[in-house]
Amino acid sequence: MKKTVSERADILPVLGEVFRAHGYEGATLALISEATGLGKGSLYHFFPGGKAQMAGEVLAEIDAWFEVNIFAPLRSAEDPARAIAAMLKGTEEYFRSGRRVCLVGVFALGAARDSFAAQVNDYFARWGDALALLLGRSGLSSSVARRRSEDAMLSIQGALVLARARDDAKIFSRAMAELKLRLLAE
Repeated sequence: MKKTVSERADILPVLGEVFRAHGYEGATLALISEATGLGKGSLYHFFPGGKAQMAGEVLAEIDAWFEVNIFAPLRSAEDPARAIAAMLKGTEEYFRSGRRVCLVGVFALGAARDSFAAQVNDYFARWGDALALLLGRSGLSSSVARRRSEDAMLSIQGALVLARARDDAKIFSRAMAELKLRLLAE
């Protein structure tokens, strides 16, 4: 599925899907060139740092989306139940009900993990911190809030893997519904 792109803003989502499908290691310049419709020279024009720069910028774009749509709303929300519902809805939409793998998770598990460790760690740490802060404001102790926050990320990531492995989006949707109940349980 070749999509010709000519602006940087058009390139990053295409690169993200190549990395999702093939991982960092398997995303060859030939595959990237085919997906973007750009030759290697054009790719290096946009990304002089090569594939590593491409991956870093894709991760930064994902991080920016999550900052605006998930992390910041959790940090600033006044109604924890509403904020958790919005987080789970946004998460379900972003991951297409489990049909789209977590690219940050793909990088965390791949051989290139160390090259992107700071970005991967920061993404999960900020999500966990924002959710734990919200849960703490709901009246939970900091230790319980932190454990539930970690459990939420475990549930989301595990549900993504299982839904994808079983080719069953209902697994992800069910996990998100159950997570909503667990996060604010007394």
